[in-house]
Amino acid sequence: MIEPHGRVLVQRTLNIEESEALAQRADSMPRIVLNGRGASDLRMISIGAFSPLTGFLRRDDYLSVVEENRLATGEVWTLPITLAVKSDEAAALRPGIEAALIDQSGGLLGAISVEDVYQYDARLEAREVFRTADESHPGVAGLYAQGDVLIGGSVMALPQTPPDVYAGADYTPSETRALFESNGWSAVVGFQTRNPIHRAHEYIMKCALEMVDGLIVHPLVGETKAGDTAAEVRMRCYQELLTHYYPAGRTLLGTFPAFMRYAGPREAIFHALCRKNYGCTHFIVGRDHAGVGNYYGTYDAQRIFSEFDASELGIRPMFFEHSFYCRRCGGMATSKTCPHAPEDHVFLSGTKVREMLARGERPPEEFTRPEVADILITAAGA
Repeated sequence: MIEPHGRVLVQRTLNIEESEALAQRADSMPRIVLNGRGASDLRMISIGAFSPLTGFLRRDDYLSVVEENRLATGEVWTLPITLAVKSDEAAALRPGIEAALIDQSGGLLGAISVEDVYQYDARLEAREVFRTADESHPGVAGLYAQGDVLIGGSVMALPQTPPDVYAGADYTPSETRALFESNGWSAVVGFQTRNPIHRAHEYIMKCALEMVDGLIVHPLVGETKAGDTAAEVRMRCYQELLTHYYPAGRTLLGTFPAFMRYAGPREAIFHALCRKNYGCTHFIVGRDHAGVGNYYGTYDAQRIFSEFDASELGIRPMFFEHSFYCRRCGGMATSKTCPHAPEDHVFLSGTKVREMLARGERPPEEFTRPEVADILITAAGA
């Protein structure tokens, strides 16, 4: 089994007795309210998906990640995992105290042992991490909207019950590792998605599956930008697709409860390292991975992997070009294998697909499986 990033799988989830003890003392603690993104990061840390992180970044780690793509200790880490608060909230926080972490309804989520309270330069982070300071970028907009003080420190979290729609797929890294081992999968490829899976995605996953023992379809189910298909709808699509078109003994559907940052190349590395923690040995990187708009080049998310030594990443990327159905070839292909002109390729823009679904029209079967189209048509209210 591949080692987790940093060699130790972090476990920061409280047991029942510890949860009860925290609940008893939480009323006397300062309180930090987490929005959906903060709650998502807390869960990812607590289950070990962000190993080797044990909490939100302190100043030394934060600056090293933003400027060098590494933690202060040297491990590759490309996205700052931070807890931001407003200045007035920060006044009650200082190193050495414990603060309760609560959701926006007042429910207790966990606690942070405050180790650092510091200012940061949001525009510098935007330029370094997102390659733009443009607030039209959804990741940059989220960064600019958060508090102007960061709180660093280790966390502990209460166990969380996933929504019913994720039941049977909400595996933690320790659970996926156990499943891979029991299945006898020594080589496992992970596929990240925030969209319904169409034939192009299916094709590259099956190409990858030809070379490994198992595949985990690992959709991101945290917050995404407006206009993206809701996670609940996507989960129905994934379940239907895997039931009818994937080998049950070699495929697993799991959820990835992170939120989408749209950080392009840096997020591609981040997604790979997280899947390493889940036990994947390989990770699929397609065109414009984690991209948005025109902020990144089509294959920038693949090129960034060459900036790191393969041994320090520890997980092998599998690069794929844009795939499509070619009418003349009579099957799925990419520009590497198909010699025919673009007019022979079945390609639909996202806008075109949404328009068809809204009218109750199925996109062609060369583009999407009919079972998936039916779910999306129903969700569109057609």
